[in-house]
Amino acid sequence: YRLFLKAFSNNTRFEIIKLLRKKSMSVSEIIAKTGFEQSRISHNLKCLENCGFVNSKVKGNQRIYELDKKHILPILREIDKHLKSYDKRLVNCGIIKK
Repeated sequence: YRLFLKAFSNNTRFEIIKLLRKKSMSVSEIIAKTGFEQSRISHNLKCLENCGFVNSKVKGNQRIYELDKKHILPILREIDKHLKSYDKRLVNCGIIKK
């Protein structure tokens, strides 16, 4: 569990995952949305791709990234459902806020 959740706990990877939930994107599109440096985005996309969270395909001269639709998107949807029941507790948890 720890390694799986660690992939989500990194701020850069989390921002990438949030963007890719909406639509497939190229590195340049992700950079434009996040303001992060290209090397930072590329490094974290490689991590997400190696972990199997993200897939890529070549379109023209760009590589387009998308979340794994078969496994990761369903997991994220389930997490969304359960987070609603924990929202108040998480917001009020003084330990997590630190």
